[in-house]
Amino acid sequence: MIRVGLGYDFHQFSEGRRLMLGGVEVPFVKGLSGHSDADVILHSICDALLGALGKGDIGEHFPNTDESFRDVPSSNLLKDVVSMVKKERWQINNIDVMVVMQEPKLQPFKEKIRQSIAGIAGIDKERVNIKATTTELVGSIGRSEAAASQAVVLIEKRT
Repeated sequence: MIRVGLGYDFHQFSEGRRLMLGGVEVPFVKGLSGHSDADVILHSICDALLGALGKGDIGEHFPNTDESFRDVPSSNLLKDVVSMVKKERWQINNIDVMVVMQEPKLQPFKEKIRQSIAGIAGIDKERVNIKATTTELVGSIGRSEAAASQAVVLIEKRT
């Protein structure tokens, strides 16, 4: 049996925060604002995996009303979700991510992000794909006020 999950996340940029993308700190003048470290890539992957499992969404498992998740690395959240996947005897076949942001450009960091996600998820990096696009200067993303990420995952039941 196989299942597909779709995840999406969106955060505004904010002064005085580190920019975390896919578990990697990316040098930039701003970071993303959120309760945790606001890693849009890892949050979208969490939602995609939870969706494939039929287990709701990231806000149900890691609510922003719970102070224990304040400033937590999103890699910890993804590790918890991957544990749920394994506990239910599923395996991650692949993860495909589309990051939407005007800046910074992700090309120099894509391979490091791919390796980071693979390490957190416990899969080969060949099963992780990272794509990036802009909104051609349109909207809050185009004005570099925010960033978004979409993820699609395929999981397969282990025998």
